[in-house]
Amino acid sequence: MRRLLVLAILILLPLGGCSRKAGAPAAQKREVVVYVSEDQVFSQPVLERFEKQTGIHVRAVYDTEEAKSTGVMNRLLAEKDNPQADVYWANEPIRAEVLKQRGVAEPYRSPNAHGIPAVFRDPDGYWTGFSARLRVLIVNTSVTHPPASVLDLATPAWRGKVVLANPLFGTTTSHVAALFVTLGDAAGRSFLARLKANGVRLTASNGESADQVAAGQAEVSLVDSDDAINRIRRGDPVRMIVPDQGPHGMGVFVVPNAVVLIHGGPHPAAARKLADFLLSPTTERQLAAADCAQIPLHPGVAVPKDVPSLDTLKVMHVSYAAVARKMEAIQPELKAWAGL
Repeated sequence: MRRLLVLAILILLPLGGCSRKAGAPAAQKREVVVYVSEDQVFSQPVLERFEKQTGIHVRAVYDTEEAKSTGVMNRLLAEKDNPQADVYWANEPIRAEVLKQRGVAEPYRSPNAHGIPAVFRDPDGYWTGFSARLRVLIVNTSVTHPPASVLDLATPAWRGKVVLANPLFGTTTSHVAALFVTLGDAAGRSFLARLKANGVRLTASNGESADQVAAGQAEVSLVDSDDAINRIRRGDPVRMIVPDQGPHGMGVFVVPNAVVLIHGGPHPAAARKLADFLLSPTTERQLAAADCAQIPLHPGVAVPKDVPSLDTLKVMHVSYAAVARKMEAIQPELKAWAGL
């Protein structure tokens, strides 16, 4: 009996050793999980370059166009007590601010943030901006006297001629909240009421709005600069106007991407490497050269020929933290305004 017991132990020992060896590579596997609200067509090549250069496997979860910025943000909020993501690549800093205010974000000051203007960085290090877009007017070239201000869209001259992405999603929400912060609540509500009375039509996305203007189904819309530039580059009959640049204009709303580290994420070291990578001048060059033509925030990185440099523009001076708080506060009003 004793000989049989020893023999059984000797047989089982190598199996146990093989089992531990088989499990070791899985335990040592380097990866990072990133939730992304930047358009996949532009963000995926950046993440593939990171994977190739570092050997760190990237598991990316992308927002849908219809729920841009809200889908993955709501997922991060739902996972707060059991985080699955390491990094959030936001396509604007407002929802990054929401994550900070809700205790989902973790502070990290990347060495590659050096040189990025302070206005595009959270002072406590919870998010850092890079590669910006502008909120611009896209106008069909048949229009001889285009609007010069966002507020012009609510005037009688543009009755029935304006389309706008649903303000419950994406950068349109952020822009409306920024208008409330800049103009005050009463003036913000008045603008929305006049816009609705003017017969504005809602679309599912900025891209759909731009396409309708290009097709002549509308004369003007308020979109991101990459939406306008993409249509101009493909030869559509549209032009881009940077709004509110006059002496009394409130300035153009600037929308940078933002990197957020998730508190308690499963791969913190890889998360910091990805954050450093996204905030590098090389990544800004890649996004400037892509069809999104995003504006670099690092000094010395060339601006795409299709867009103006930020230092030549009158910029809306607004706190992204204040915009984030206002965005959450006006959600019930926006739902009612959109008829939802």
